[in-house]
Amino acid sequence: MDKQLQQADVLRVIIAGGGTGGHVFPAIAIALAIKKKVYNAKILFVGAKGRMEMKKVPAAGFHIIGLNISGLQRRLTLKNLLVPFKLFDSMIRAKNIVKRFKPDLVIGVGGYASGPLVRAAAKQGVPTLIQEQNSFPGLTNRILGKKADKICVAYDGMERFFDKSKLFLTGNPVRQDVVKLEGKYEQAMTFFGFSPDKPVLFVTGGSLGARSINESVSRNLDLFVSNNIQVIWQTGTSFYNQALELAKKYSNGLYVNQFIDRMDFAYAAADVVVSRAGAIAVSEICIVQKPAILIPSPNVAEDHQTKNALALVNHHAAILIRDHEAAEKLGQVVLDLIADEEKRFKLKEKLVGLSFRDAADVIAGVALSLVKTK
Repeated sequence: MDKQLQQADVLRVIIAGGGTGGHVFPAIAIALAIKKKVYNAKILFVGAKGRMEMKKVPAAGFHIIGLNISGLQRRLTLKNLLVPFKLFDSMIRAKNIVKRFKPDLVIGVGGYASGPLVRAAAKQGVPTLIQEQNSFPGLTNRILGKKADKICVAYDGMERFFDKSKLFLTGNPVRQDVVKLEGKYEQAMTFFGFSPDKPVLFVTGGSLGARSINESVSRNLDLFVSNNIQVIWQTGTSFYNQALELAKKYSNGLYVNQFIDRMDFAYAAADVVVSRAGAIAVSEICIVQKPAILIPSPNVAEDHQTKNALALVNHHAAILIRDHEAAEKLGQVVLDLIADEEKRFKLKEKLVGLSFRDAADVIAGVALSLVKTK
């Protein structure tokens, strides 16, 4: 806590939360949108020590303080005994951070650090806003929603969980460089070494990969290649070497990498996307309007990825395959969708109404409307 915590007559904002890219990247997008509206705003991030925000936020040019906080492990472990003590320590630190930084506004984006900061701010009379990325909010945001002044959400029907008078349907902030695809198709095909005469399947399990998706793709590679389908396969780290070995069988039409740096090229090239159903992935798919087969992860709190996927499926805007059915069903579903141009067009049409292109800017505007004039 250094010069950032000294009072000055400028707008002062704390953004709290993180833990995953689904929390961190929207948080950074909101911070940048606030800076665009109020160029001299002082923005302090508060995250959890050891989590990805402690690297990603400074890399984006913002200051961050880390709390010693963690969640309960799903399996029995001694680490769970430390959770209440870490939470108590974090609540005291959060209270002190709010007192010393004197923010005009606190924004919670979900994740471990969000709870103590929003709670401390609300207790001290500081205006608060939370941003809920998923169609089914986590426990922390459901509790914070009672204290927060405004709540920005990405899906309809959230009045089931929050006070309707506080809700703003804004969508999720996404990285603009990822979803701007205009004029990139030819460049993308060259980047991947693909032919424009054949369809392209883009498979992603998120930055960490997804074992069930990877295993399903490996089982169906022959099927895809024999049907002239070119494949962009983002494996994550643990499956990468195995995928590289499999790729040696094929001379072309297959691009394998553990992480796709140019997601815009992957989306620009793709005729069909196979993806997990994390909040940000779903938001990106809606904006780029690519026909998608969603395979929700079963290993997330309260099965919120399935609920995210159903929010599209119920609008006839995506296809759902359950994780345990992926190995058996993925191959044929991909072939059917690639072959059915009318079906792909209908999915794209439905995605148009579910996309929010300027979410970060809208959320920044809602947040700034809470600031009391000095």
